[in-house]
Amino acid sequence: MTIDENKKIVRRYIEESVNIGNVENLDEFISPDYIETLDPSKKKLGVEGARQHIMAVRQTFPDLHLTVEKQISEGDWVVTCITARATHQGEWLGIKPTGKEVEITVVNVDKVVNGRIMEHGGAANMFEALLSIGAIQVVSK
Repeated sequence: MTIDENKKIVRRYIEESVNIGNVENLDEFISPDYIETLDPSKKKLGVEGARQHIMAVRQTFPDLHLTVEKQISEGDWVVTCITARATHQGEWLGIKPTGKEVEITVVNVDKVVNGRIMEHGGAANMFEALLSIGAIQVVSK
């Protein structure tokens, strides 16, 4: 697959699965050997693990919408800069729903092999979201 085709697969996954909560079509985008790397360890989740993750996130943020701001690709790797917007409507990290809107800056790093996402990792500005819902408060002296 070309660099542009890999970027399109990641973008389509975001638009056709994550943004609308369509978990029925994940095998189009996610490899059966799908791995998440969110810390130094790697977890093999496969298609079912990706499905459960999307459903869990959408329980907390049912109106979640990711906007792809830019993508950079080299070889099998696609870096996607995203702005995530949603309303906190379900329990999250032990925090009861606040009904407040959040905006989170995210950078995803995905490896695409044979037309499917094989590995996913990245970083999200969770501080931004926790501040928005009032879980963190700035105290001035």
